[in-house]
Amino acid sequence: MIMDGKPVYSCSVLAIDAQGRKITTIESLSADGNLHPVQQAFVDNDAQQCGFCTPGFVMACKAFLDEHPNPTPAQVERGLGGNLCRCGTYVGIRAAVAQAAKQVPQKKGGRRNG
Repeated sequence: MIMDGKPVYSCSVLAIDAQGRKITTIESLSADGNLHPVQQAFVDNDAQQCGFCTPGFVMACKAFLDEHPNPTPAQVERGLGGNLCRCGTYVGIRAAVAQAAKQVPQKKGGRRNG
């Protein structure tokens, strides 16, 4: 999830620590029945994993792209290095980030919306 604009591991955040904070979850990304560009890029690049890791990776990718709207492959690899999974679709995930970087609307000042 994203808490106050920063990606966090939801499994490590106590509910009391999230109280009063702005929380963004994977469920809030899609709008009007359309997937967010990061979600769509995961589908397009076969980057899905088991049900446990995929939401965390999607949210980490969204938060990463919010801060790095035009990342290099090295930045993507380094920026998502904290998420680990046995499913191993890392190639698809990196491709999904590259695709989404081209589709996510950019915020004023160089940061992206979404």
